Amino acid sequence: MGRSGFWDDAERARKVVSELRGLKALVDPVEQLLARADDLRVLYELAVEESDEPTLDEAVAEAERVAKALDHLELMTFLSGPNDAKNCYFSIQAGAGGTESCDWAEMLLRMYLRYFERNDYGVQELSRKDGEEAGVQSVSLLVSGGYAYGYLSCETGVHRLVRISPFDAQSRRHTSFASVDVLPEAEDIEIEIDWATDVREEQFRAGGAGGQHVNKTSSAIRLTHESTGIVVQCQNERSQHQNRATARKMLQSRLHRLEEQKRDAELAKLYGEKGEIAWGNQIRSYVLQPYQMVKDHRTAHETGNTQAVLDGDLQPFIEAELRRRASARAAKQS
Repeated sequence: MGRSGFWDDAERARKVVSELRGLKALVDPVEQLLARADDLRVLYELAVEESDEPTLDEAVAEAERVAKALDHLELMTFLSGPNDAKNCYFSIQAGAGGTESCDWAEMLLRMYLRYFERNDYGVQELSRKDGEEAGVQSVSLLVSGGYAYGYLSCETGVHRLVRISPFDAQSRRHTSFASVDVLPEAEDIEIEIDWATDVREEQFRAGGAGGQHVNKTSSAIRLTHESTGIVVQCQNERSQHQNRATARKMLQSRLHRLEEQKRDAELAKLYGEKGEIAWGNQIRSYVLQPYQMVKDHRTAHETGNTQAVLDGDLQPFIEAELRRRASARAAKQS
């Protein structure tokens, strides 16, 4: 990065900076923990040598903090998948149930935005469809930060809410569902076309209604991509040059979409089927009535502090799922 001209190629520079960030996310926590362990050893030896009770108490407190940091570092060893360090696309979709589910989807959105803020993740809203009366039907975000996909992939699945409905005049208890999807951010897809060999071009006279020049000259262009069979054509412009340029843009767009469909088919294998957004498929239940409890059905991790969870305190659930996955992998290998 310190080389002359490094920043001249913005795209290459961005990729290198991203790679550096990923490597530092691996190395820095280890170096920091080793330094803290050394300081703790010196502090403890000093406390014992001087028979200094306050210093010994301080060493014990620091030992507990180092132990927690070590637990967190252990979690990093579980994030060794090829996509774990990447940014991710994070989507929430309301299930069946109309306004109730849309409101629950918006509650989930608020919860995750609080979690992203706590963990210094960058968030960019890509799309959003609001509910007819309240809440959101669907929302898609790009979440960026250290191991965003690795951590947030633990949230993929159906989330169930049980509460007294604020939309029910009789204050009855309702159950709502919403699903969360998480996919790693893919590298930019570059479509390279050899226009001389990959594409067959045909020129023809535009038909149908149109101006005198459009209908009397062979200005229309049809392009056929030989390997995929994709055909595009343009006849709206007055000149052949304009039609060719427009047709090429159309072909590039079609090929880009084809590549995205192939990529999505591969990425879909990363998290399997969520199942229907309804009963029997939930990964976690958030019960607000008749008692207070959030329980993850995969790990059995639970808490009665529902408000803290809805305010973004999700790390214990994510860590429990990472440990469950690691245990499952170890069991398969043994």
